[in-house]
Amino acid sequence: MKKFTIKSLKEQADAMEAEEAFKWLISLSEEYGEPVKKLADKYYKRMELIKKEEERLLAMSSMEFEAYNNGYCLVGGIDEAGRGPLAGPVVAACVILPKGCLLHKLNDSKKLSAEVREQLYTRIKAEAISYGIGIVENHVIDEINIYEATKKAMELAVGCMKTRPDFLITDAIRINVNIPQRAVPKADQNSVSVAAASILAKVTRDRIMDKMDEKYPGYGFAKHKGYGTAEHIAAIKEKGLCPIHRRSFTHNFV
Repeated sequence: MKKFTIKSLKEQADAMEAEEAFKWLISLSEEYGEPVKKLADKYYKRMELIKKEEERLLAMSSMEFEAYNNGYCLVGGIDEAGRGPLAGPVVAACVILPKGCLLHKLNDSKKLSAEVREQLYTRIKAEAISYGIGIVENHVIDEINIYEATKKAMELAVGCMKTRPDFLITDAIRINVNIPQRAVPKADQNSVSVAAASILAKVTRDRIMDKMDEKYPGYGFAKHKGYGTAEHIAAIKEKGLCPIHRRSFTHNFV
């Protein structure tokens, strides 16, 4: 029987799940010796990392499982992006993940790189039972204040979902919908469904601000997404306000 090279063994192992690859390589280690034992050890370490990540995600699922144990089936997590910027909308999202769904690297959007957020954005949309996104523009924020605008965006997110949640976990804000809900500070760090919502909201808003950068050049919206950086404030003082600036946030700069 033709023997495999270490390179070909690794190529085959890479096509397997880490645990399967580890067991397969261990079964060959007596025949192939120390090089394959070392290769198997890499997949064992990968298994351990996967196990640790799944334990983290299960811990982040405790509020969802508590809701399931109380008889709820469709647990929606809600979060927002864009409460603090000087320009642009506030965006909220609501996400219902399947029970026990473990999306590796899922976390509060603020703890993730833009690249990982984009990857998870696609996976969340593909795997969610249902999701909704609500957007409230800057002129409405000026009319009703950012707190009320944030609640409105959250309510819009729930309202546009194809499948309605029967329980909600929100990031510290109770909203005016006829659904039982639990408002928890820092829920985006402690709930998988709220973390998923934070990613959908953040990526959606960032994409909006990228488009606004093309429409209103010179303010740096693609870079700072409307937040009050020194660069942004200097641009406001030089160019004045543009149509997407929140007047109630920027009156000290003009």
